[in-house]
Amino acid sequence: MEKKYWQSFGELNQSEAFQKKAENEFQEQLLPMEDLDKGLLDAKAPRRDFLKYLGFSTAAATLAASCKTPVRKTVPFLKKPDDLVLGVANYYASTYVSEGDVQPVIVKQRDGRPIKIEGNENSKITGGGTSARSQASVLDLYDTTRLRNPKERSGEDFKEVPKFDVLDKTIGDKLAALGGKPVVLLTSTLNSPSTAQAITEFLAKYPGSRHVQYDAISYSGMLLANEACYGKRALPSYHFDNAKVIVSLGADFLGTWLSPVEFTFQYQKNRKISGTKPEMSRHLQFESYLSLTGSNADDRFVHKPSEKAAIALNILAKLNGSVTAPAISDAALNKGIDLAVEQLKAHNGAALVVCGSNDVNLQVIVNAINEAVGANGKTINWAVTSNYRQGIDADFNTLVNDITAGNVGALFIYGTNPVYTYANGKKLGDAIDKLPLTISFNETLDETSERCKYVIPSHNWLESWGDAEPKTGYYSLMQPTINPLFKTRPFQTSLLKWAGNAMDYEAYFKDFWAKKLGTNEAYYAALQAGIIEPADSAASLPFSNAKLADAVAKVSAEKRGGNYELVIYQKVGMGSGSQANNPWLQEMPDPVSKVTWDNYAMVSPVLYKEILGKDLVGNQREGDRYEVTPEKPVLKVKVNGVEKELPLLVIPGVHPKVVAVALGYGRASKDEKNTKDRIG
Repeated sequence: MEKKYWQSFGELNQSEAFQKKAENEFQEQLLPMEDLDKGLLDAKAPRRDFLKYLGFSTAAATLAASCKTPVRKTVPFLKKPDDLVLGVANYYASTYVSEGDVQPVIVKQRDGRPIKIEGNENSKITGGGTSARSQASVLDLYDTTRLRNPKERSGEDFKEVPKFDVLDKTIGDKLAALGGKPVVLLTSTLNSPSTAQAITEFLAKYPGSRHVQYDAISYSGMLLANEACYGKRALPSYHFDNAKVIVSLGADFLGTWLSPVEFTFQYQKNRKISGTKPEMSRHLQFESYLSLTGSNADDRFVHKPSEKAAIALNILAKLNGSVTAPAISDAALNKGIDLAVEQLKAHNGAALVVCGSNDVNLQVIVNAINEAVGANGKTINWAVTSNYRQGIDADFNTLVNDITAGNVGALFIYGTNPVYTYANGKKLGDAIDKLPLTISFNETLDETSERCKYVIPSHNWLESWGDAEPKTGYYSLMQPTINPLFKTRPFQTSLLKWAGNAMDYEAYFKDFWAKKLGTNEAYYAALQAGIIEPADSAASLPFSNAKLADAVAKVSAEKRGGNYELVIYQKVGMGSGSQANNPWLQEMPDPVSKVTWDNYAMVSPVLYKEILGKDLVGNQREGDRYEVTPEKPVLKVKVNGVEKELPLLVIPGVHPKVVAVALGYGRASKDEKNTKDRIG
């Protein structure tokens, strides 16, 4: 039977409004010309019609806006650089780095300003791909909320610290007065080798101090599961390009999971049929809401979030009978499990199973599934590990307890905002308030920076030197494409100075790589290329099932969810919310829902009818009202005593008992005064 696809509820129902729109799709009438006798600007024609007459030209748009072009005075170069030709673009290899994400890029610069970002096509990892967040990050450089200078807290306000020398002496004196209490450097995942060396030098200066990595989107469960199964606390490289069958248990690997740019580059290789390659890979997706990855799957099966472990156990049990799996009552879900097992068995050695859960026990079970289908060393490569996420939840929880107990002397924060992203952020913020010395190196006065005693903003990545090692032996270098716009400083420079090293980070970085590569010439060649990548290699690791029985017992004993269950997910554009202030990302339609700017509660048509008593699919009038009217019904979602009110958005493909809500919204300053200070 041929499948029929529809683009709206109106098309599905063939409603009256849809049929009328379809008939008149290309017959929109303009205002009669006789109404324009008094001139275009005096006519009663709406602005939209007026633009149609003039062909949407830039001049027409300016004229229709009824405003004069503003006069902007430019300041010429006193001495124009020799290599600058006005209006001619230059291109620089660099690296986009954010919260552990790494993408080798080429930055287009015109007249001394970066204006566009594209992927570095020479990268074996990304193949020249970029993400929405890296594309939009050029606007972060010009963000009006960026801090323009270092600040010191004074009561509830912040005042400018005019000189770095004065600031360094003050911080040095405060560090000396800690009385032996440890200094803790809290960051998101840092995969920069030169930064790692600078941190080591700093921590050596203050014995007992430590570096804690905290990821807003944690992969701690995978790291610990791999340590239990393979003896290595690391993430392997996944090769979707080597897989003829892909089974995903809630992992949105084309949208947000781990390294979507890399995985999309691999995935598309086996999704194109040609004369020399007549076969296409098979993709099965198990999930609770409609993700970007799920919308690309060949076979898709929905389930409650609490059923994910049962699905994994049933797959493992039917593959090799090594475990006992709980029964699943959903017939369609059982059919999907049988299909997945059939395909995995038929393509042993060319199959891959991935899971989006942060549960260490579930990830142990998934590791056992991949062992059963021969993925180790084939579609999963342990010769090259991925460094995108390194944070361990238990380490951060220990730090939170130490901060609360007053066992930390100084807390330095870079590239992370735990007061916003941590589950009990308010309690953490109150504890940070009481520490003797707290410093944020973040670019804006975010929720965590507001709680610190000092804020020393770092350069934007487009203003910075730096490096990253996204995978073992794969390096990507960063170079500035514009001089720093404000009085900011690399956080590495601060650490070096407070450790007694007189070098700034730029000199330190160049010295590090010149020594690592052997000569200055090799360093400049690497900087020009932007990447240093070794020859491909692959290897497996011996698998231990010592923790499997315990993992099966724990997930089997977990309490099942209630009648309704909540899914918290990432949007492709918004991610964890670190770039929530970027209007390009807010204005970008979500690839699944097509919604811009706002958050919402995603539900199925079945749940919509259950909540409101109205059938959106079967009722033409209700469907027309829902699609045409901007205002949507509102749903109150209450979890663990926290209640949020969100617009109700109906998306086919969501499980009938699931409500899905995205992360990254609800950003706010502590008070109005600090908001004004942050905006500048």
